[in-house]
Amino acid sequence: MSRDSSRREMLKLATAGMTVLAANRPARAGETPEGAIAVRVTAGEKRYAEGEAVTWRPRQEGGAGIEVDAAQKHQDILGFGAAFTDAACYVIHQLGEERERALLEEFFAPENSGFSVCRVPIGSSDYARGVYSFDEGAPDPELKRFSIAHDRAYILPVLKQSRRINPELFLLASPWSPPGWMKANGSMLGGNIRVKYFDAYARYFERFLEEYAAAGVTVNAITSQNEVDTDQDGRMPACIFSQENEIAFVAEHLGPLLERRGLSTKIWILDHNYNLWGRAICELDDPQLNRYVDGVAWHGYVGEVTAMTRVHEAHPNKHAYWTEGGPDLDDPAYATAWTKWSETFTGILANWARCIIGWNLALDENGKPNIGPFRCGGLVTIHSGTKQITRSGMYWALSHYAKAIRRGAKRIGSTGALDGISHVAFLDRDKKKILMLTNRGEERDVAVRAADREATVRLPKDSIVTLSWN
Repeated sequence: MSRDSSRREMLKLATAGMTVLAANRPARAGETPEGAIAVRVTAGEKRYAEGEAVTWRPRQEGGAGIEVDAAQKHQDILGFGAAFTDAACYVIHQLGEERERALLEEFFAPENSGFSVCRVPIGSSDYARGVYSFDEGAPDPELKRFSIAHDRAYILPVLKQSRRINPELFLLASPWSPPGWMKANGSMLGGNIRVKYFDAYARYFERFLEEYAAAGVTVNAITSQNEVDTDQDGRMPACIFSQENEIAFVAEHLGPLLERRGLSTKIWILDHNYNLWGRAICELDDPQLNRYVDGVAWHGYVGEVTAMTRVHEAHPNKHAYWTEGGPDLDDPAYATAWTKWSETFTGILANWARCIIGWNLALDENGKPNIGPFRCGGLVTIHSGTKQITRSGMYWALSHYAKAIRRGAKRIGSTGALDGISHVAFLDRDKKKILMLTNRGEERDVAVRAADREATVRLPKDSIVTLSWN
Protein backbone atom coordinates (compact mmCIF):
# COMPACT_ATOMS: atom_id res chain seq x y z
CA MET A 1 0.00 0.00 0.00
CA SER A 2 1.40 3.46 -0.90
CA ARG A 3 2.07 6.11 1.74
CA ASP A 4 -0.77 8.29 0.36
CA SER A 5 -3.27 5.42 0.33
CA SER A 6 -2.25 4.45 3.87
CA ARG A 7 -2.79 8.04 4.98
CA ARG A 8 -6.19 8.18 3.29
CA GLU A 9 -7.26 4.95 4.95
CA MET A 10 -6.04 6.09 8.36
CA LEU A 11 -7.77 9.48 8.07
CA LYS A 12 -10.97 7.87 6.85
CA LEU A 13 -11.01 5.58 9.87
CA ALA A 14 -10.07 8.40 12.23
CA THR A 15 -12.83 10.67 10.93
CA ALA A 16 -15.45 7.96 10.79
CA GLY A 17 -14.55 6.74 14.24
CA MET A 18 -15.02 10.05 16.02
CA THR A 19 -18.80 9.78 16.23
CA VAL A 20 -21.33 6.93 16.16
CA LEU A 21 -24.80 7.68 14.85
CA ALA A 22 -27.86 5.56 14.19
CA ALA A 23 -28.98 6.10 10.59
CA ASN A 24 -32.68 5.79 11.37
CA ARG A 25 -32.87 8.03 14.43
CA PRO A 26 -35.92 10.35 14.54
CA ALA A 27 -35.45 14.06 13.85
CA ARG A 28 -35.13 16.23 16.96
CA ALA A 29 -37.11 19.41 17.43
CA GLY A 30 -35.50 22.37 15.69
CA GLU A 31 -32.94 20.18 13.94
CA THR A 32 -34.56 19.95 10.50
CA PRO A 33 -32.42 21.89 8.00
CA GLU A 34 -33.97 25.05 6.58
CA GLY A 35 -33.38 26.72 3.23
CA ALA A 36 -30.84 25.79 0.58
CA ILE A 37 -27.29 24.56 1.10
CA ALA A 38 -24.66 27.14 0.15
CA VAL A 39 -21.62 25.69 -1.65
CA ARG A 40 -17.99 26.84 -1.85
CA VAL A 41 -15.43 25.05 -4.04
CA THR A 42 -11.65 24.90 -4.42
CA ALA A 43 -10.83 22.83 -7.52
CA GLY A 44 -9.16 23.39 -10.87
CA GLU A 45 -9.05 27.18 -11.36
CA LYS A 46 -11.58 27.85 -8.57
CA ARG A 47 -10.50 29.12 -5.14
CA TYR A 48 -13.26 29.16 -2.51
CA ALA A 49 -15.60 29.94 -5.39
CA GLU A 50 -19.36 30.07 -4.93
CA GLY A 51 -21.05 27.00 -6.34
CA GLU A 52 -24.62 26.27 -7.27
CA ALA A 53 -26.83 25.96 -4.19
CA VAL A 54 -28.15 22.51 -3.32
CA THR A 55 -31.72 21.75 -2.23
CA TRP A 56 -32.79 19.48 0.63
CA ARG A 57 -35.37 16.75 0.09
CA PRO A 58 -37.11 14.28 2.43
CA ARG A 59 -34.74 11.63 3.64
CA GLN A 60 -34.66 8.26 1.91
CA GLU A 61 -33.09 5.54 4.05
CA GLY A 62 -30.45 3.28 2.63
CA GLY A 63 -27.31 3.84 0.61
CA ALA A 64 -23.95 5.27 1.57
CA GLY A 65 -23.66 8.86 2.61
CA ILE A 66 -22.39 11.34 5.16
CA GLU A 67 -24.44 12.08 8.26
CA VAL A 68 -24.14 15.35 10.21
CA ASP A 69 -25.30 15.49 13.84
CA ALA A 70 -25.19 18.92 15.53
CA ALA A 71 -26.16 17.34 18.85
CA GLN A 72 -22.65 15.88 19.16
CA LYS A 73 -20.42 18.78 20.18
CA HIS A 74 -16.64 18.65 20.49
CA GLN A 75 -13.82 21.27 20.60
CA ASP A 76 -14.06 24.99 19.85
CA ILE A 77 -11.91 26.25 16.98
CA LEU A 78 -9.25 28.90 17.60
CA GLY A 79 -8.22 29.42 13.99
CA PHE A 80 -5.71 28.90 11.19
CA GLY A 81 -2.43 30.49 10.11
CA ALA A 82 1.33 29.97 9.74
CA ALA A 83 4.68 31.03 11.19
CA PHE A 84 6.33 34.46 11.24
CA THR A 85 9.87 33.05 11.20
CA ASP A 86 12.83 35.40 10.82
CA ALA A 87 13.06 34.11 7.23
CA ALA A 88 9.37 34.68 6.47
CA CYS A 89 9.33 38.20 7.86
CA TYR A 90 12.54 39.06 5.99
CA VAL A 91 11.30 37.98 2.55
CA ILE A 92 7.89 39.61 3.13
CA HIS A 93 9.61 42.86 4.17
CA GLN A 94 11.68 42.78 0.97
CA LEU A 95 8.51 43.23 -1.09
CA GLY A 96 8.41 46.94 -0.31
CA GLU A 97 5.74 48.78 1.62
CA GLU A 98 2.88 48.59 -0.89
CA ARG A 99 3.25 44.93 -1.90
CA GLU A 100 3.98 43.85 1.69
CA ARG A 101 0.75 45.50 2.80
CA ALA A 102 -1.19 43.79 -0.01
CA LEU A 103 0.14 40.33 0.90
CA LEU A 104 -0.57 40.79 4.61
CA GLU A 105 -4.07 41.99 3.74
CA GLU A 106 -4.54 38.81 1.71
CA PHE A 107 -3.38 36.68 4.66
CA PHE A 108 -5.07 38.42 7.57
CA ALA A 109 -7.98 40.64 6.55
CA PRO A 110 -11.25 39.06 7.77
CA GLU A 111 -12.78 39.59 4.32
CA ASN A 112 -9.88 37.65 2.75
CA SER A 113 -8.23 34.54 4.24
CA GLY A 114 -8.63 35.90 7.76
CA PHE A 115 -5.71 33.92 9.24
CA SER A 116 -6.08 34.26 12.99
CA VAL A 117 -3.48 32.02 14.74
CA CYS A 118 0.23 32.34 13.97
CA ARG A 119 3.58 31.43 15.51
CA VAL A 120 6.79 33.34 16.08
CA PRO A 121 10.14 31.88 17.20
CA ILE A 122 11.79 33.17 20.40
CA GLY A 123 15.25 33.76 18.94
CA SER A 124 16.36 32.00 15.78
CA SER A 125 14.89 28.85 14.31
CA ASP A 126 16.44 27.01 11.38
CA TYR A 127 14.56 29.39 9.08
CA ALA A 128 16.56 32.52 9.86
CA ARG A 129 19.33 34.64 8.34
CA GLY A 130 21.67 33.63 11.16
CA VAL A 131 21.87 32.14 14.64
CA TYR A 132 20.79 34.58 17.36
CA SER A 133 19.22 34.76 20.80
CA PHE A 134 18.20 37.75 22.91
CA ASP A 135 21.20 37.40 25.23
CA GLU A 136 24.40 36.45 23.42
CA GLY A 137 27.86 36.00 24.90
CA ALA A 138 29.27 34.90 28.25
CA PRO A 139 26.95 33.59 31.00
CA ASP A 140 24.53 36.34 32.04
CA PRO A 141 22.11 34.82 34.60
CA GLU A 142 20.87 38.29 35.57
CA LEU A 143 19.99 38.94 31.87
CA LYS A 144 21.71 42.33 31.90
CA ARG A 145 22.30 42.07 28.13
CA PHE A 146 18.77 40.96 27.23
CA SER A 147 17.52 42.76 24.12
CA ILE A 148 14.94 42.15 21.38
CA ALA A 149 16.79 44.61 19.10
CA HIS A 150 17.20 41.92 16.41
CA ASP A 151 13.42 41.64 15.97
CA ARG A 152 12.86 45.38 15.59
CA ALA A 153 14.24 45.46 12.03
CA TYR A 154 11.50 43.48 10.25
CA ILE A 155 9.86 40.88 12.55
CA LEU A 156 8.06 43.29 14.89
CA PRO A 157 6.99 45.62 12.03
CA VAL A 158 5.43 42.69 10.14
CA LEU A 159 3.75 41.42 13.31
CA LYS A 160 2.34 44.83 14.19
CA GLN A 161 1.01 45.41 10.70
CA SER A 162 -0.62 41.98 10.69
CA ARG A 163 -2.27 42.70 14.06
CA ARG A 164 -3.58 46.02 12.74
CA ILE A 165 -5.17 44.17 9.83
CA ASN A 166 -6.62 41.48 12.12
CA PRO A 167 -6.79 42.69 15.75
CA GLU A 168 -7.92 39.18 16.80
CA LEU A 169 -4.66 37.57 15.63
CA PHE A 170 -3.58 35.03 18.29
CA LEU A 171 0.20 34.63 18.58
CA LEU A 172 2.10 31.59 19.82
CA ALA A 173 5.84 31.98 20.56
CA SER A 174 8.26 29.02 20.69
CA PRO A 175 12.02 28.80 21.39
CA TRP A 176 14.20 26.55 19.24
CA SER A 177 17.01 26.93 21.77
CA PRO A 178 17.94 28.84 24.90
CA PRO A 179 20.99 31.13 24.58
CA GLY A 180 24.13 29.05 24.14
CA TRP A 181 25.55 29.96 27.55
CA MET A 182 22.59 28.20 29.23
CA LYS A 183 23.48 24.88 27.55
CA ALA A 184 25.97 22.11 28.22
CA ASN A 185 27.60 22.49 24.79
CA GLY A 186 27.77 26.31 24.94
CA SER A 187 25.94 26.62 21.60
CA MET A 188 22.41 27.13 20.31
CA LEU A 189 23.09 24.30 17.84
CA GLY A 190 21.88 21.05 19.39
CA GLY A 191 22.72 20.08 22.96
CA ASN A 192 20.64 20.38 26.13
CA ILE A 193 19.86 23.05 28.71
CA ARG A 194 21.66 23.03 32.06
CA VAL A 195 19.30 22.67 35.01
CA LYS A 196 21.09 25.40 36.98
CA TYR A 197 19.81 27.96 34.45
CA PHE A 198 16.11 27.06 34.70
CA ASP A 199 15.37 30.16 36.80
CA ALA A 200 17.22 32.44 34.40
CA TYR A 201 15.50 30.82 31.44
CA ALA A 202 12.05 31.38 32.97
CA ARG A 203 12.98 35.06 33.41
CA TYR A 204 14.18 35.06 29.76
CA PHE A 205 10.64 34.09 28.72
CA GLU A 206 9.23 36.77 31.03
CA ARG A 207 11.46 39.47 29.54
CA PHE A 208 10.54 38.37 26.01
CA LEU A 209 6.81 38.61 26.77
CA GLU A 210 7.11 41.96 28.51
CA GLU A 211 9.36 43.58 25.93
CA TYR A 212 7.27 42.32 23.02
CA ALA A 213 4.18 43.75 24.73
CA ALA A 214 6.00 47.07 25.26
CA ALA A 215 6.86 47.05 21.54
CA GLY A 216 3.14 46.69 20.72
CA VAL A 217 2.87 42.92 20.21
CA THR A 218 1.11 40.87 22.89
CA VAL A 219 1.93 37.15 22.79
CA ASN A 220 -1.00 34.91 23.76
CA ALA A 221 0.73 31.55 24.28
CA ILE A 222 4.19 30.02 24.56
CA THR A 223 5.61 26.54 24.28
CA SER A 224 8.44 25.59 26.60
CA GLN A 225 10.55 24.18 23.75
CA ASN A 226 10.14 23.50 20.05
CA GLU A 227 10.55 19.78 19.35
CA VAL A 228 11.58 18.63 22.83
CA ASP A 229 12.89 15.23 21.77
CA THR A 230 15.64 16.09 19.29
CA ASP A 231 18.85 18.11 19.09
CA GLN A 232 18.84 17.77 15.25
CA ASP A 233 22.37 16.38 15.42
CA GLY A 234 23.72 19.85 16.20
CA ARG A 235 22.93 21.11 12.69
CA MET A 236 20.51 23.92 13.67
CA PRO A 237 19.13 25.78 16.70
CA ALA A 238 17.64 22.97 18.80
CA CYS A 239 17.64 21.67 22.35
CA ILE A 240 16.93 18.34 23.99
CA PHE A 241 14.41 18.92 26.79
CA SER A 242 13.82 15.68 28.65
CA GLN A 243 10.41 14.79 30.08
CA GLU A 244 11.74 15.18 33.61
CA ASN A 245 13.28 18.57 32.81
CA GLU A 246 10.23 19.92 31.00
CA ILE A 247 8.06 19.02 34.00
CA ALA A 248 10.49 20.68 36.42
CA PHE A 249 10.97 23.79 34.28
CA VAL A 250 7.26 24.42 33.71
CA ALA A 251 5.99 23.33 37.14
CA GLU A 252 8.66 24.94 39.32
CA HIS A 253 9.91 27.91 37.31
CA LEU A 254 8.01 29.11 34.22
CA GLY A 255 4.44 28.53 35.43
CA PRO A 256 4.88 30.04 38.92
CA LEU A 257 6.79 33.04 37.51
CA LEU A 258 4.11 33.92 34.95
CA GLU A 259 1.48 33.52 37.66
CA ARG A 260 3.35 35.83 40.06
CA ARG A 261 3.80 38.42 37.34
CA GLY A 262 0.10 38.32 36.46
CA LEU A 263 0.78 37.32 32.85
CA SER A 264 -2.15 35.58 31.16
CA THR A 265 0.03 33.95 28.49
CA LYS A 266 -0.96 30.29 28.07
CA ILE A 267 1.65 27.51 28.32
CA TRP A 268 1.61 24.58 25.88
CA ILE A 269 3.98 21.63 26.23
CA LEU A 270 5.73 19.16 23.89
CA ASP A 271 5.55 21.06 20.57
CA HIS A 272 6.59 17.87 18.83
CA ASN A 273 5.34 14.79 16.99
CA TYR A 274 2.36 12.48 17.46
CA ASN A 275 4.61 9.58 18.47
CA LEU A 276 5.29 11.33 21.80
CA TRP A 277 1.68 10.99 22.96
CA GLY A 278 2.75 8.83 25.93
CA ARG A 279 5.11 11.52 27.11
CA ALA A 280 2.34 14.14 26.85
CA ILE A 281 0.03 12.02 29.03
CA CYS A 282 2.75 11.40 31.62
CA GLU A 283 3.62 15.09 31.84
CA LEU A 284 -0.03 16.06 32.27
CA ASP A 285 -0.34 13.40 34.97
CA ASP A 286 1.96 15.55 37.09
CA PRO A 287 -0.45 17.72 39.14
CA GLN A 288 1.93 20.64 39.52
CA LEU A 289 2.64 20.89 35.78
CA ASN A 290 -1.03 20.26 34.99
CA ARG A 291 -1.98 23.32 37.01
CA TYR A 292 -0.07 25.66 34.70
CA VAL A 293 -0.56 24.04 31.29
CA ASP A 294 -3.42 24.86 28.92
CA GLY A 295 -2.69 22.14 26.38
CA VAL A 296 -0.35 20.24 24.09
CA ALA A 297 1.23 21.50 20.86
CA TRP A 298 1.59 18.89 18.11
CA HIS A 299 3.61 18.39 14.93
CA GLY A 300 2.58 15.84 12.34
CA TYR A 301 5.92 14.63 10.93
CA VAL A 302 6.02 11.28 12.78
CA GLY A 303 3.27 9.06 14.20
CA GLU A 304 -0.50 8.85 13.82
CA VAL A 305 -2.94 11.76 14.05
CA THR A 306 -5.15 9.74 16.41
CA ALA A 307 -2.49 10.27 19.11
CA MET A 308 -4.18 13.60 19.88
CA THR A 309 -7.39 11.74 20.71
CA ARG A 310 -5.49 9.40 23.05
CA VAL A 311 -4.21 12.38 25.01
CA HIS A 312 -7.64 14.02 24.97
CA GLU A 313 -9.22 10.89 26.42
CA ALA A 314 -6.63 10.81 29.21
CA HIS A 315 -6.87 14.56 29.93
CA PRO A 316 -10.11 15.90 28.43
CA ASN A 317 -9.72 19.29 30.12
CA LYS A 318 -6.50 20.02 28.20
CA HIS A 319 -6.55 21.32 24.64
CA ALA A 320 -4.75 20.16 21.49
CA TYR A 321 -3.06 22.60 19.09
CA TRP A 322 -1.39 21.73 15.77
CA THR A 323 1.59 24.05 15.49
CA GLU A 324 3.87 23.06 12.60
CA GLY A 325 3.86 21.51 9.14
CA GLY A 326 4.59 22.82 5.67
CA PRO A 327 4.86 22.03 1.97
CA ASP A 328 7.78 20.36 0.24
CA LEU A 329 9.31 22.84 -2.19
CA ASP A 330 10.51 19.94 -4.39
CA ASP A 331 7.03 18.40 -4.66
CA PRO A 332 5.85 18.61 -8.28
CA ALA A 333 2.38 19.29 -6.83
CA TYR A 334 3.61 22.15 -4.59
CA ALA A 335 1.10 24.58 -6.16
CA THR A 336 -1.84 22.18 -6.51
CA ALA A 337 -1.79 19.80 -3.53
CA TRP A 338 -4.81 21.38 -1.84
CA THR A 339 -6.69 18.10 -1.43
CA LYS A 340 -3.67 16.37 0.14
CA TRP A 341 -3.52 19.15 2.71
CA SER A 342 -7.29 19.29 3.16
CA GLU A 343 -7.35 15.57 3.93
CA THR A 344 -4.56 16.16 6.47
CA PHE A 345 -6.46 19.07 8.03
CA THR A 346 -9.60 16.92 8.31
CA GLY A 347 -7.72 14.31 10.33
CA ILE A 348 -6.18 16.98 12.57
CA LEU A 349 -9.51 18.66 13.31
CA ALA A 350 -11.34 15.35 13.76
CA ASN A 351 -8.83 14.48 16.49
CA TRP A 352 -9.46 17.47 18.76
CA ALA A 353 -7.03 20.13 17.50
CA ARG A 354 -8.26 23.69 18.05
CA CYS A 355 -5.95 25.28 15.50
CA ILE A 356 -3.76 24.55 12.50
CA ILE A 357 -0.55 26.58 12.19
CA GLY A 358 1.51 25.95 9.08
CA TRP A 359 5.25 26.45 8.90
CA ASN A 360 6.87 29.49 7.18
CA LEU A 361 4.36 32.04 5.86
CA ALA A 362 6.77 32.81 3.02
CA LEU A 363 10.21 31.80 1.70
CA ASP A 364 12.10 32.41 -1.53
CA GLU A 365 12.24 30.04 -4.50
CA ASN A 366 15.10 28.08 -2.90
CA GLY A 367 13.34 27.65 0.46
CA LYS A 368 15.57 30.29 2.04
CA PRO A 369 16.72 32.04 4.20
CA ASN A 370 17.58 28.75 5.93
CA ILE A 371 20.51 27.87 8.21
CA GLY A 372 19.31 24.32 8.87
CA PRO A 373 19.44 20.96 7.09
CA PHE A 374 15.79 20.75 5.98
CA ARG A 375 14.43 22.06 2.67
CA CYS A 376 10.85 23.26 3.04
CA GLY A 377 8.67 25.51 0.95
CA GLY A 378 6.86 28.55 2.22
CA LEU A 379 3.10 28.76 2.41
CA VAL A 380 3.79 31.17 -0.43
CA THR A 381 7.00 31.61 -2.44
CA ILE A 382 8.35 35.11 -3.02
CA HIS A 383 10.81 34.93 -5.90
CA SER A 384 14.00 36.76 -4.94
CA GLY A 385 14.57 38.50 -8.26
CA THR A 386 11.11 39.36 -9.58
CA LYS A 387 9.25 39.39 -6.24
CA GLN A 388 6.56 37.34 -7.98
CA ILE A 389 4.40 35.44 -5.48
CA THR A 390 3.53 31.75 -6.02
CA ARG A 391 0.90 30.25 -3.74
CA SER A 392 1.17 26.63 -2.62
CA GLY A 393 -1.57 24.02 -2.55
CA MET A 394 -1.27 24.13 1.24
CA TYR A 395 -1.99 27.86 1.13
CA TRP A 396 -5.17 27.35 -0.90
CA ALA A 397 -6.37 24.61 1.48
CA LEU A 398 -5.54 26.63 4.60
CA SER A 399 -7.19 29.73 3.15
CA HIS A 400 -10.31 27.72 2.32
CA TYR A 401 -10.57 26.38 5.88
CA ALA A 402 -9.85 29.76 7.45
CA LYS A 403 -12.63 31.41 5.42
CA ALA A 404 -15.16 28.66 6.14
CA ILE A 405 -14.45 28.00 9.84
CA ARG A 406 -14.07 31.12 11.96
CA ARG A 407 -13.02 31.36 15.60
CA GLY A 408 -15.65 30.07 18.01
CA ALA A 409 -17.05 27.45 15.64
CA LYS A 410 -17.52 24.07 17.35
CA ARG A 411 -16.78 20.71 15.78
CA ILE A 412 -19.88 18.52 15.62
CA GLY A 413 -20.56 14.92 14.64
CA SER A 414 -20.11 13.63 11.10
CA THR A 415 -19.99 9.97 10.07
CA GLY A 416 -19.79 7.97 6.89
CA ALA A 417 -16.96 5.97 5.34
CA LEU A 418 -16.70 6.74 1.61
CA ASP A 419 -13.59 5.74 -0.30
CA GLY A 420 -11.54 8.79 -1.27
CA ILE A 421 -13.76 11.22 0.67
CA SER A 422 -12.83 12.80 4.01
CA HIS A 423 -15.14 15.03 6.04
CA VAL A 424 -15.45 17.07 9.23
CA ALA A 425 -18.35 19.26 10.39
CA PHE A 426 -18.85 22.37 12.52
CA LEU A 427 -21.47 24.60 14.09
CA ASP A 428 -20.53 28.27 13.87
CA ARG A 429 -21.40 31.01 16.32
CA ASP A 430 -24.48 31.91 14.25
CA LYS A 431 -25.72 28.28 14.56
CA LYS A 432 -24.99 27.59 10.90
CA LYS A 433 -23.87 24.03 10.11
CA ILE A 434 -20.69 23.66 8.04
CA LEU A 435 -19.53 20.45 6.37
CA MET A 436 -16.02 20.26 4.90
CA LEU A 437 -15.67 17.61 2.18
CA THR A 438 -12.44 16.58 0.46
CA ASN A 439 -12.49 14.51 -2.72
CA ARG A 440 -9.07 13.23 -3.81
CA GLY A 441 -10.55 11.23 -6.71
CA GLU A 442 -12.67 11.78 -9.79
CA GLU A 443 -15.89 13.78 -9.90
CA ARG A 444 -18.69 12.07 -8.01
CA ASP A 445 -22.02 12.58 -6.26
CA VAL A 446 -22.30 12.20 -2.47
CA ALA A 447 -25.41 11.97 -0.31
CA VAL A 448 -25.43 14.29 2.73
CA ARG A 449 -27.97 13.72 5.51
CA ALA A 450 -29.06 15.80 8.49
CA ALA A 451 -32.06 14.85 10.65
CA ASP A 452 -34.99 14.03 8.33
CA ARG A 453 -33.48 15.63 5.20
CA GLU A 454 -30.91 14.66 2.64
CA ALA A 455 -29.28 16.19 -0.41
CA THR A 456 -27.07 15.08 -3.27
CA VAL A 457 -23.89 17.07 -3.69
CA ARG A 458 -21.60 16.88 -6.72
CA LEU A 459 -17.93 16.94 -5.77
CA PRO A 460 -15.59 17.98 -8.59
CA LYS A 461 -12.40 16.03 -9.22
CA ASP A 462 -9.61 16.80 -6.72
CA SER A 463 -11.73 19.25 -4.74
CA ILE A 464 -12.42 20.86 -1.39
CA VAL A 465 -16.14 21.56 -1.04
CA THR A 466 -17.77 23.41 1.86
CA LEU A 467 -21.50 23.10 2.47
CA SER A 468 -23.30 25.44 4.89
CA TRP A 469 -26.92 25.66 5.96
CA ASN A 470 -29.21 26.82 8.73
